[in-house]
Order: sequence, then structure tokens, then C-alpha cells
Amino acid sequence: MTTFRELGVHPEICDALERKDITTPFAIQEMTLSVALLGTDLIGQARTGTGKTLAFGIPLIQRSVSPKDPDYAELPAGKPQALVVAPTRELALQVSGDLALASADRGLRVLTVYGGAGYEPQIEALEAGVDIVVGTPGRLIDLANRRVLDLSHVHALVLDEADEMLDLGFLEDIQRLIRLTPETRQTMLFSATMPGPIVALARTYMRHPMNIRAESSYENATVPTTAQFVYQAHDLDKPEMIGRILQAEDVDKVVVFARTKRQAQRVADDLADRGFPAAPLHGDMAQPAREKAMQRFRDGKVQILVATDVAARGIDVTGVSHVINYTTPDDEKTYVHRIGRTGRAGASGIAVTLVDWADIHKWKMINKALDLPFDEPVETYSSSEHFLHEMGIPKGTKGRIKAAAPVERKPREAGRDGGRDGGRDGERSERAPRSRNRNRTRSRGGEVVQGGESAAESTAPSGDGSEGEAAPASRNRRRRRRSSGSRTAESNAATASES
Repeated sequence: MTTFRELGVHPEICDALERKDITTPFAIQEMTLSVALLGTDLIGQARTGTGKTLAFGIPLIQRSVSPKDPDYAELPAGKPQALVVAPTRELALQVSGDLALASADRGLRVLTVYGGAGYEPQIEALEAGVDIVVGTPGRLIDLANRRVLDLSHVHALVLDEADEMLDLGFLEDIQRLIRLTPETRQTMLFSATMPGPIVALARTYMRHPMNIRAESSYENATVPTTAQFVYQAHDLDKPEMIGRILQAEDVDKVVVFARTKRQAQRVADDLADRGFPAAPLHGDMAQPAREKAMQRFRDGKVQILVATDVAARGIDVTGVSHVINYTTPDDEKTYVHRIGRTGRAGASGIAVTLVDWADIHKWKMINKALDLPFDEPVETYSSSEHFLHEMGIPKGTKGRIKAAAPVERKPREAGRDGGRDGGRDGERSERAPRSRNRNRTRSRGGEVVQGGESAAESTAPSGDGSEGEAAPASRNRRRRRRSSGSRTAESNAATASES
């Protein structure tokens, strides 16, 4: 079996990789390194999870001048030698982590820049000097516009997940970044698919690129080591189904994909309430919170990550045994990227897709495009025998491992405090004081006008009894307002006689 050393990789890079038990290359790495180490432009097409990062990362590191080399002093002080552009923050962080690992013995400085984080630390790092910059298009453009990111000395440019960047609307930003780099640079473009705009980009900005396709075309590029299961499920039963899957045999880390940010948060909260260590990952979270969630997931402190599709590209974590599609993906491309979070680097994995009744047509289109054998998903519930058997769930398993949190009932608490025997009596006890004061009491010309109760009941007696006589007069005044004609005159006479 071929090793990295046999492919001509620098001994310092091999030493750093071997400390992490990385000695033999995957297909895309072996096919790419022999070309990329020579400085040739290339287009790499391979599905996600096949080791593309080191395929371009090793050439970037090896062809960069190390601070240990005598020629390092001749370089423009602190200017980046290489640039990697990634579509998402999570993928940028994952790429920079792999580059930092492989370049540990070379002494190269790797910086990650992305939106959602403060400018000052990134600007300070650039001013102090870096060798390799990994970033998202928007933040890279911002830093270049501020004249703190100088790309005029970059010898190598990598566009990672180029098709995803086009989907996110970054084509113009990519073109601007390319124009900021020297024409003599080496350009490496990696993409799972090759749509028309990617081909046009390659023709415009690359010099006789070599095309490398490590495996079959993308259209049928589901990972062969991933077992796929598709169930027609009811939305209200999905949390229970997931809770039972989490207690199946051989479950390690699990990624659950939701369609919206709100749904991701709700599913994560529901799983946490059921007793499972789950964390959300979506765009409404602050960047530090997203990074913390990813780190806890990598470290195994959180078993389940509930993510939206935007975060899918950056989840490159070993040990993901299951991917669960809480909702049907929008298309076959999204489906492949989702389930590509498991079965990575030759490992096996399980992908479960829960299809709503309303999404059957959408799933049939995905199934046809990928030539899968799940055209008619079986109607399935959390208690279905075939579901428990296929998932390896022990019989009698429930989707909750801790009791549900008690629901606070404020009226009942009020009843214990001031009611006779709780419940609805508590509500009456709170309203009782209000009912005694709900007389229609107004003041007219210094006189008190009462309604609904007698003056003796509604007015506290005074020493001279004057308040006790005020009520009849008040009632007469009210009658006077309702009467007219001769009845008004009679009321006025009666009032005069009483006074």
C-alpha cells in the first residue's frame, strides 16, 4: 500500500500526520498529490468525506516557504503565501485545523477568517503576519477592501466546495478574490459537481488544468459504506423515533438535519428534554456558540448535533455513526451532502430519512435522480416491528430516558396560597377582592355615585351618617338622567322635599 512518504511528501509533514496515525492516502489524495506537488492547476471532483482537504492541503504546505528555510527572509514580510476559500465558517475552521495539523513541524502560520466574528483579532493577526489564510468569501473581500489582506504574493489558491459557493451566491466575490491574486499562481478547484458556471470559472481563470475524478460521477455518489433507510413517518412521531434510534446498537455520534433554524432549535430542545445530550447548530446562533457546539460534538461531550443545511459542509467529524434527515432534503444534491457526514474516510455509517406525507413527491424525485431502491417508503411508526429490527433497537425501548419536566400551573399554585382547596377555587380566591370593589363608582361634583349595591353595603359609615344619606340622592340623580319631560320635574320636586 502506498504511503505519503512514497508519494514524495516532505518528511516534516509526514511526521506530523503519523503522530495522528495518518500514513496512507485515500484515492483522491493519491491521485492529486503527484500532480499538485508540481504546481499544476487541477480540478478535483470527488464526493464529500473522501479526504479532499489533505489532497490540496499537503501541496499548499509543501510549496510554501517555511520560516526554517533560508529563503523565508526574502519573502514580503508577513504576506500570505496561500489562500483557501470555503463556503461556510464551519468548513473554513475544519480546513484550517487540518492545515495546522499537517504544518505543525513546518512552522507555518495558518489564519482563519470568517463573518460573525470580530474584525480586530483577524486584523491584528494579519498585521502580525501569516503564511496561509483560510476564509469565507465575504469576510475575505471585507478585509481586502480594508487593505489589511494583501493577496498579491499568493502562490497557490484553492476553491473548496466551489459548487456550494455558487449556490450561496458567492460567484462575484470569488471572481474578485481571484483577480486580487497573481496570474502565475497555482489554482486548485474542488467540487462535488461541475455545473456550467464552475466550468466557465475554470476556463477563465485556470491554465490547462488537469481533471481528476477519484470516483464515480456525483449523480450516483452516495457513500457505498453508508446503509440507507427511508421511512414514511408522521411528524408528531418523529421525536419518539429518533429517541429510540439513539438507543440502538452501535450508536456513536449522531447528526440530525432539520429544514429550518427554528426546527433545528426545537428538535434539539426536545431531545435534551428527553434526556439526550443534544446541541443545535444554525445561523441564528452567535459564532462563538456555533464553534462551542461543534467543539463539544467533536470532543464527545454532546452526542447529537441538530443542524441546518448551511452547516452541513463544515461537519467533518470522525465517529458519526448515524445521520438522520428529520425532513426530506430539497434535492438529491442536498441529500448526498447530508448523508455524507457519516461513512467518512472508509468508515461505515447509517443514514435515516423520515419522509412526511406531503414530501412523498419530493422524495420520489430524489430517489429517481440517485437511482435508489426506495421509491415507495414504508409507512412507519416508532413502534413498527420492521423499524425496531432494522435499526437494531431492543424491544421495549422508549424514546425518553428521563422523566418529562413538570409543567408549571400558576392557577393551582395560587389556589394553594390563597384558595380554599386549589385548582379553580384558587382562581376564585384571587378574583374575590376584585368582585367586592366592582361597583360602578364615579364622582360628580364632589358627590359619590354608587350602583349595584345599597349605600349601606358599599359605603363605609361615618360618624354623622352623611355618607349613608348620599346613596338615595345618587340614585335619584341617576334616574333623573334617564327620565325626560314631566317625570324629570317630579324627580326634581322629590329631591327638593327630601333635602
